[in-house]
Amino acid sequence: MTNEYPKSEMAAVIEDFEAEMVEIARIGAERARIIGRASVRGRRIGVAVNADGTIIEIEFASGIEDLSYGEIAKGVTEAAQRAQEDAARQAGELMAPLLARRSRLPKLSDLVDGMPDLTNRIPRPPLASTAPPGAPEREESTTAGDFPQTDRGVTETGW
Repeated sequence: MTNEYPKSEMAAVIEDFEAEMVEIARIGAERARIIGRASVRGRRIGVAVNADGTIIEIEFASGIEDLSYGEIAKGVTEAAQRAQEDAARQAGELMAPLLARRSRLPKLSDLVDGMPDLTNRIPRPPLASTAPPGAPEREESTTAGDFPQTDRGVTETGW
């Protein structure tokens, strides 16, 4: 079996991989410091979340007493969702250079002769619903059964 990459090129790929692991560790540490923030209702309700979208702070400013309990509850939910979007945007910006570099690296199917490219067979999970519990929109969300079924058999025995 002929390998498309000579040993010197494989060594370069391994070196690039090791450098990428260092970069991933750096990005992970930086991601852990991300704080997404949002305020609503005339800046009377503010929420901060960490990179995972977990609420880490809720603040009420003066004038909060002008809002009903229902308005406050909806405001906290809205601010938390916007703060999570802010954190996700920051994380996306942080990851963009790494993802661009990774897209230029050879795939396993490029390195191993006859190995099929399996990246297009990875199912994409649906976006999580932001609707409240019991809302019709939540019930309409995609289930695991909606993922396309793929042939799991090996198509070539030569690799």
